[in-house]
Amino acid sequence: MSRALILHLGLLAVLLAGNVLLPAYHHGNMARIMVLAVYAMGYNIAFGYTGLLSLGHAMFFAAGMYGMGLAIRLADAGALPAMLTGLAAGAGLSLVVGLLALRTAGVSFMIVTLMFSQACYLAILYFGEWTRGDEGFVIQAVDRTLFGIDLSDPGNRYIAAWLLFSAVLLLTLRLVRRPAGRVFVAIRENEERARLLGYDTFRAKLSALVISGTISAAGGAAYGLLFGYAGASFAGVQYSIFPLLWVLLGGAGTVVGPLLGTLFMFYLIDLSSGFTEAYMLIAGLVLIGLTLFAPQGIAGELRRRLWKGLP
Repeated sequence: MSRALILHLGLLAVLLAGNVLLPAYHHGNMARIMVLAVYAMGYNIAFGYTGLLSLGHAMFFAAGMYGMGLAIRLADAGALPAMLTGLAAGAGLSLVVGLLALRTAGVSFMIVTLMFSQACYLAILYFGEWTRGDEGFVIQAVDRTLFGIDLSDPGNRYIAAWLLFSAVLLLTLRLVRRPAGRVFVAIRENEERARLLGYDTFRAKLSALVISGTISAAGGAAYGLLFGYAGASFAGVQYSIFPLLWVLLGGAGTVVGPLLGTLFMFYLIDLSSGFTEAYMLIAGLVLIGLTLFAPQGIAGELRRRLWKGLP
C-alpha cells in the first residue's frame, strides 16, 4: 500500500470519527463542508489538473441539484432515481458545454463558460413555474429517504456525506495516478507539446470537463438531498467563484487541497462573522496574506516543503 493511499485513508478515518466526536454545531458544518468539497474536487479536475479555468461551474452544481430536486418534486421519484437524474443532468450538460466551449481557450474559455452558466441561471428564473425561481423549493423530509434510511437525520446525513466524499476522493486519487490523469497534467503544463506527442488533447480536455461536471453535479444533488433545499442562488456567479477560491486556497492540482480550502474558507467566514459585520473584509485580508505567503495553497506548500510526492 502506497504512502499516498495510507495518507488519504487516514484522512477518511479522521472524518469518520468526527461523526461521533464532533459537537452538534461542528457536526452539521462538517457534513456541509464534505459535500461542498466534492464540488471543489470536481472543479479541481478541470482547473487544478487540466488547466481549464472555468467561471461557470455553478451550472453543473445546479444541474445536479435541480435534476435531483425536480425529479422528486415533479415526477415523485425516489431518492436514488433522483440522484441518478441529477448525475445524468450534470454529465449531459458538461458534454454539451464542453463540445462548444472547448473550441476556445484561455480568456475566451472563461467568458464562454460564464455565459453558459448565466444562461442556466436565467433559465431557472424563467421557468419559475417548475423551479420556483429565485425562491427555490424545499425537499420534504419524507422524500429524503434512501434504502429506508432517513437522510434528514444528522447522523445519517453525516455518514452519507462522508461516503460520497470518500468515493470521490479515492476516485480522484486513482484517476490522477493513471495514464489519463497524467495526460491531463501534460495538457495543463504544455498543451502543444502534449499534442506533438500524439495525444488527442481535445478529447482529453472534453473527458476532463465531463468528469469534472459530473462530480460537481454529484455534489449539487447531494447538497439538495441532504439539506433539503434547491434554489437559484446556487447557480449564481458566486457559486462559480467559490470552488475556484477553495481550490486555490487548498492547493490546485492536489487531491486533498479542495477539502482543506473549503474547510479553511468556511470557518474563516464563520469565525469572522462572529466578531464583526465586516467579516468579508477580514476574510479578504487573510486570503490576500495566504496568497502572498503560500501561493501554491495549503496542500501545495506541504508538497513543496515536506513531501514532493504528495498527489
